[in-house]
This record gives sequence, structure tokens and C-alpha cells, in this order.
Amino acid sequence: MDKRTLTQIIATVATNANIKGFFEGSIFKGNSKKLCVPGLNCYSCPGALGSCPIGSLQAVIGSIKYNFSFYIVGFMSLMGVIFGRFICGWLCPFGFIQDLLHKIPFPKIKVNKRVNNYLKYLKYIILLVFVIMLPMFLVNDVGMSDPYFCKYICPAGTLEGGIPLVLMNESLKATVGFLFKWKVTILVITVLLSIVIYRPFCRYICPLGAFYSLFNPISFYKLKVDRDKCTMCKACSRKCKMNIEVYKKPNSMECIRCGECVGECPTKAIEKGFYIKSN
Repeated sequence: MDKRTLTQIIATVATNANIKGFFEGSIFKGNSKKLCVPGLNCYSCPGALGSCPIGSLQAVIGSIKYNFSFYIVGFMSLMGVIFGRFICGWLCPFGFIQDLLHKIPFPKIKVNKRVNNYLKYLKYIILLVFVIMLPMFLVNDVGMSDPYFCKYICPAGTLEGGIPLVLMNESLKATVGFLFKWKVTILVITVLLSIVIYRPFCRYICPLGAFYSLFNPISFYKLKVDRDKCTMCKACSRKCKMNIEVYKKPNSMECIRCGECVGECPTKAIEKGFYIKSN
């Protein structure tokens, strides 16, 4: 087992360590739920010990108090400044699930570069519209709003929270309607796409990935290319599953810091790690 996979397993288990919740069909409500975890992990997952940053941000924006959460945005920004999208590649449970799905033996599809370059902006639109604008402005008579991304889109919430809770609670089974079926449909599409396309949710949908990507060019954790060693053979780009020309732009906003390009470089021109100052 490689170091990255082991780290993903540890991160997933650590953030969902309330094992008895899966047997009881209940949501953990201890003090740790007041804190956010760095990756996308549903608050309603029976095993979740912490809160999802995106879910928490929507809840605060859409609350009756109409607050701006300095804690949540500050936490997300701190994680972004330190790690960038390293969190997506190494610490996010739903990212790990997509990695496992992509390992299923089946013909793979590499998304056309032009199509990929258009679709990658969709996650920023989702962040702006569903996570920020709709909870802020589309409110009910008492000034409260739905968590629109979590409620209508997020397949991670359906897989980690919705399905386990419905299966374990007879009362919830009786209330299943169109919305739950809609969310399950999105999940099924995401699962099928993840088998043939590498991390489609991370690349095109995830608002947390969109937020962290803004910090990739300036985060402490980064990739560096030694221009004296680089022969521009493009081996790194051919290896990259995120369609990034690593030798040109090692700290692209789309890079999830998986590190596969580092081992692929024949001249060892690519390095990864924490750097306070840029060369």
C-alpha cells in the first residue's frame, strides 16, 4: 500500500470514528461536531465526529441571524494557505471514495482538453450560487434558508448520511420522496462517472475543492519544477489524471497534489513539499 492511500484511509477513519452511529442509525452530536474537518464529509454521516466546512458555511449564511462565519471561512482559508488542494488529494473522504471507484477494472475516459477547460469552472459557479448566494438571498418568511448545495446536489451527503440513516430508521423510510430519489440519482451518476473518469466530482462539482484551489498558487505546500533539469518531455503531463501540464504550471488550481508526476519525471526535476518562500 502506498503512502497516499494509507493517509487517505487514516483520514477517512479518523473523521468517521463514531462506529456505533452506523449500527444505531443516529448522528453524533458531541462537542467535536462544533469543529470543522478539512475535507468534504457530511455532518449527517452516522460516523462523523466533525462538521463539513461547506455544510457549516451554508448553515451560518442561511441562519435567521444572517451572520458571516469568521471561524468557518478562517478555518477554510488557513487550510487553503497551508495545504491548498493537498486536502483534496490526501485527506478528503469523498475524494478517496472516487479514487477507489476509479480502480475498478473498466475502460477509462480521458476528458477532452477543451471540454475539461470549460467544465472545470462549474465548481466555482456552484460555490458562488448554491453555497453563498442562494442561502444568503433565497430565504423564507422568517429569514431562514435551506442549505441548497447539501440539500439538492451533494452526492457525498447522500452516500455518507442520507442512505445510512434511511436504511437504519423505519420512520425515515416512510418519508422518502422525490428529493431523496433525485439525490440518489445524482449519486449513481457520480459513482458511474467516477469509474470511467478520474474524480469527476472533484474536478467539476465540488465547491470545497473550488475554494481550496484559489490557494494552490500561494499555499505553503506546493510542487516545484527545476528548470535546469526539466527536458519538457511531458511525461508528467501524460501521467497526470487531472489534465495538468505540470512542467508548465506545477501549482495549477486544478492540481490535487497526488504527487504521481514526481515519481514519473525521468530527470527528477519535480519536487513536492512545504516551502515558505518561492524561488
